[in-house]
Amino acid sequence: MVKVCQSTIIDAPVDEVWAILRDFNGHDRWHPAIAFSEIEGGEPVDAVGSVRHFRLNDGGELREQLLALSDKDRRLSYCLLEAPLPLMGYVASLRLKPVTDGNATFWEWRSEFQPPAHRRDELVRLVTEGIYQAGFAAVRNLLRRRSVGSPVETRPPHAMVGPTPLASMPRAVSMAAPGQAATTRAIVVERYGGPEELQFKEIGLPPPAPNEVRIRHTVIGVNFIDVYCRTGFFDLLQPPGVPGMEAAGIIEAVGSAVSGFSIGDRVAYACPPVGAYSERRNMAPELLVHLSDDIADEIAAAGLLKGVSASFLLHDVHAVKPGDIVLIHAAAGGIGQLLVQWARHLGATVIATVSSDDKARVVERLGAHHVIVYSRENFADAVMRLTGGRGADVAYDAVGNDTFAGSLAALAVRGHLVSFGQASGPIGNWDIGRFASKSLTISRPNYGHYTDTPEKLAPHVARFFQALRQGVVRVEAPTRYTLANAADAHRDLESRRTTGALVLLPKP
Repeated sequence: MVKVCQSTIIDAPVDEVWAILRDFNGHDRWHPAIAFSEIEGGEPVDAVGSVRHFRLNDGGELREQLLALSDKDRRLSYCLLEAPLPLMGYVASLRLKPVTDGNATFWEWRSEFQPPAHRRDELVRLVTEGIYQAGFAAVRNLLRRRSVGSPVETRPPHAMVGPTPLASMPRAVSMAAPGQAATTRAIVVERYGGPEELQFKEIGLPPPAPNEVRIRHTVIGVNFIDVYCRTGFFDLLQPPGVPGMEAAGIIEAVGSAVSGFSIGDRVAYACPPVGAYSERRNMAPELLVHLSDDIADEIAAAGLLKGVSASFLLHDVHAVKPGDIVLIHAAAGGIGQLLVQWARHLGATVIATVSSDDKARVVERLGAHHVIVYSRENFADAVMRLTGGRGADVAYDAVGNDTFAGSLAALAVRGHLVSFGQASGPIGNWDIGRFASKSLTISRPNYGHYTDTPEKLAPHVARFFQALRQGVVRVEAPTRYTLANAADAHRDLESRRTTGALVLLPKP
């Protein structure tokens, strides 16, 4: 029999931590390993003897039984009934105690179990790190989000269209120090939260390293991924940090080891690391693209990330071909507008959904064959009506929770749902068995997996710029905000008051 004991201090009142942990069915809301959880038979979550069935993110299925629970002692214990791993005889307990003044909590998590001798170290490490330490971190994260008024969801959206950070690139910022030679003004997020956390500040700007260039931004793109970074849904930004992953500008300094770029070059980028919400920044040049004279800075900053996304969504994730029926949600948004135009050019019949009549007129002008205002009509029923009961071959869905079920219902047999965002919230847990009724497939593409090397990125940039030059797609004049007013841009974006792209201007 082995014994595992881990403890930590949580910077929150003990009653607040206990309220989370005593919910025997609540682990799927905060523990990163758990994808789904339910109490069998509808028993109360604190009923001794109740059995919790849950599914891990790796697909493993487990059943646990609550053995004891005391609100007075803030303690509970449980045992493992079934598990895919040989954690024989596993019995665990949680115990909380207030620390000194009562504003912090001591949390102890211990267990005993009998592993096979040859897997002892592996399973002890799994319990210690994968369950207990990961749980400590997840509860801290949950409480931090609550303290800043952010959504309660703690499990990161695993496969959203969001860039993957480049590990070698720094993401933190340093505030301007007295006497520092160079500074720049930027939007700084010092803690995760709402738009009010976007603070306009002076920060330090060191000389570019030998393998970096310094860019003076002329226009900065605003994307929904920036909202996810601001709230902490993505950990691409570690406070204090500067958000933003898309901009155009002019190179004003070049490191000694850089080749292929010169002072005065016009460039743009749409990639991590974050830091675009600034007047100037240093950046490795590998993922910069040169701008030709026929591509304006504003168009590049407003459209590059969205254009690259549209390129791999329409050509790689699902290769749209003539005759396809394509359903596009949020069609009046920045990427939605590009998808509508490009899908039509590829020969598809485009069915677009929008939230208002004003947005419907925008999408009609872009060439959508059918437009559904989903606020007054069930879009899944409408798609079936428009297609004579056949359904769509592919649905591009960046809305998430509000549309996911309807998108599945609107697909044809062997249809493909491309879920690339969750503007309305996470989609929750789904039993893929039900997808067999129409042999559906689902994709959750990640921007970084299609763009994190020059070899991957270049074809999409070239394809997008060529589409612009040929008039296949056009990027409407974006809505402009000053850099200092980035918070207003986020508020408008999140409230869905905008159509098309949004940009920040470093100089009013």
